[in-house]
This record gives sequence, structure tokens and C-alpha cells, in this order.
Amino acid sequence: MDRTILHCDCNSYFASVESISRPELKSVPMAVCGDPESRHGIILAKNELAKSYGIKTAETIWQAKKKCPNLVLVASHHHLYEEYSEKINYIYEQYTDLVEPFSIDESWLDVTGTIHKFGNGKEIADELRRRILAEIGITISVGVSFNKIFAKLGSDYKKPDATTVITRENYQKILWPLPARDMLFVGSVAADRLAGIGIDTIGNIAISGREQMKALLGRSGETIWEYAMGLDNSPVRSREALGPPKSIGNSMTFSRDLASRRDICAGLLALCDQVGSRLRKHRLYCSTVQIQIRDPYFKTISRQQKLSAPTNVTKEIYDAAVALTEKNWTMTAPVRLLSVTGTNLTDCCAEQMTLIDDTTEDKLKSAKLDQAMDKIRSRYGEDTISYARLMGKSKDK
Repeated sequence: MDRTILHCDCNSYFASVESISRPELKSVPMAVCGDPESRHGIILAKNELAKSYGIKTAETIWQAKKKCPNLVLVASHHHLYEEYSEKINYIYEQYTDLVEPFSIDESWLDVTGTIHKFGNGKEIADELRRRILAEIGITISVGVSFNKIFAKLGSDYKKPDATTVITRENYQKILWPLPARDMLFVGSVAADRLAGIGIDTIGNIAISGREQMKALLGRSGETIWEYAMGLDNSPVRSREALGPPKSIGNSMTFSRDLASRRDICAGLLALCDQVGSRLRKHRLYCSTVQIQIRDPYFKTISRQQKLSAPTNVTKEIYDAAVALTEKNWTMTAPVRLLSVTGTNLTDCCAEQMTLIDDTTEDKLKSAKLDQAMDKIRSRYGEDTISYARLMGKSKDK
């Protein structure tokens, strides 16, 4: 018997949450960004009206404004996004205990064991769409299928506020004509490599066969072929079964290249601030800091460094990330993507501070600063306080 898997995806999530408290935003092109006053701030999300102007996530504000001069900019409020995500997942969990969050606005549900109680997959999907709109004020798109990958492709197939059912009988007709880059885990580099030999649809991936895909992309190519053939058997795991995170990281793709030490360090600081904050929220410490750097031509390097002691202090994570970058990258070479990850996590900090030297005193000051910023953000919002070097306004276009 086939499983019944749902993938629920909130439409224009950040923008939708902002519109709950400010309904007037629903009728204007609007985008959520980190700093509305900075022309080089990054677009984090946009509503459907803004999308119609061609505005894209991760482009700069000045680029978005060129496309839509009347674009309304709204500061992000990550504490609200997390709060509403919890409310939405709570509704999902009323239909099954197998709810696996994929991101802050996406979750898989395995309702195989509860369809006798709530109806078939499409009926459950339609009911969830109605309830979340009525109770939360947000629309969702839902894919229904016999595996996780096809359910995810189904939720992407038609937006906003839609249910798409992918079955064994119709998946070739619906999914195989889609571009190869629409397949989960097919990045731009892999998509370009496949397109170079004429594999430009999901159907072409399937037809090319396991061995050719493996020869082209290695083990990941074999996995992608299995996905295109509907051979994904991965389970939906509850949040409890997932357990504590094994790593905590953040990445950012920039719409303009970073090409100076100042810009690269500012990008690293923003990422380290997020990683440190999330580590402290989970009461975890990282023993290793890992960075990833990608240039405009998709050359990517990954490096890591073991720390002298586990930490969740932002400054210590940042110092390690900068040292790794300076050692392994020319600081004037263009950067398109940066990533910082804390790995080898532990729930205790084993470092003993037996002597109060200058280093220990600096660490205590940094930890107190982190705690103060966490408290302010918890009370007033994620974006109410930041580092001075991240608030500077660029004077160039």
C-alpha cells in the first residue's frame, strides 16, 4: 500500500506574516528586507504583487526599486515568523504525529495512518488550506503524493493556495516536462552541466538512466535519477525523532559580488551573529567552525577549524571564520556566497576559567554582550539591534 505524504508550503511566508498585522500591505507590492533604509539591503521575501514586477529574493533593494519604484519595504521580524511557524505546525500535528519541518515555512506530513479518520490526502490538504487561512490568515500550497520528493514538487507546481495530487498514474505527465532545475537538490551548477548535454527536463533525467546520471554527477546524480523515477522511500520523521541539531549554520547568496575585506567581513559577521544566536537559543556550543565560499563562477571551497574550547559566543565564531577566510581566500577576490556553520555540537562548555587574564575577560565581555542582545531581540524583535558595522549605509549605487 502506498503512503500518503503531504508537503505544505506557506505562500510568500515572511510577507504574509507581516500582512497579518498590517492588512494594507496585501494590496501593494511589498518586500521584506533586513534594513529598509539601506540601498544595499537584501530582499528576503516578497508578496505576489511584487513578484509580478520580477522582484527576486536575495537581490539588493536598489535593484528591486528599479523594477518597482513604488515597492513598499518592511523590516523583517524573525521572532514573529518562528511564532507563526509553531502555530501552523501545531495545526498539522492535529492530523498526524509524523510532521517533519523542512524549513520555517515548509513541512512534510505522513497521514497514511490517519486517512481513515480525516479522509484521503486531497481532502486533508484542502481542509488544512481552509483552516490555516481562517485561523492564521496565511495561504498554503499543498502537494499530495506517495513520497516526499513528489509531494514537495506538487506543492511547488501550483501557487498560491492550491492542492496538487501526484500519483503513480500521472507523475510522468505532470512532473517530467518540468525543468531539471526544479528537481529538489539540482543546483544551478548541476543544472547547467545537464543542460550542456541536452538533459533539461526531469523526464530527460529519468530517461538518461542511472548509470549516465552517476557518470555525470557522481552519487548525487544517481540519487537525482531515483527521485525522477519516483523511487524515494525516505520516511517522514517527527520533530522529536529528529532530535537536537547536529550542526547549526546559515548561508547567504549575494546579488552583487563582495570584493573587499570590509564587505566579506561584514557578511561573515552577519552570518556568525545568526549562528551564535541560534546556538544560544538551543543552549548548545560548537567545537568546530566551518566556512564555505563561492565565487561568481561557482568555484566553491569549504574549510573548517577546531576551536580550543566549545563556544556559542558570536565574537569567537566570527574570529575563527575570519581567520579561516583570510588563510584560504584572497580577500579582494569576488564572493557570491558565504556560509558559516557550527559543528561538533555539545550541550556543555568544558572550558575552565581559573585565571582571569585578558583573554578570559574579553570572552566574558563578549558573552555578556551576546546575552544583552538576545534579551533585547527576544523582547522587541530580531532586528531592533545589530552590530554597528552592519548598519552602515553604502554610498555607491
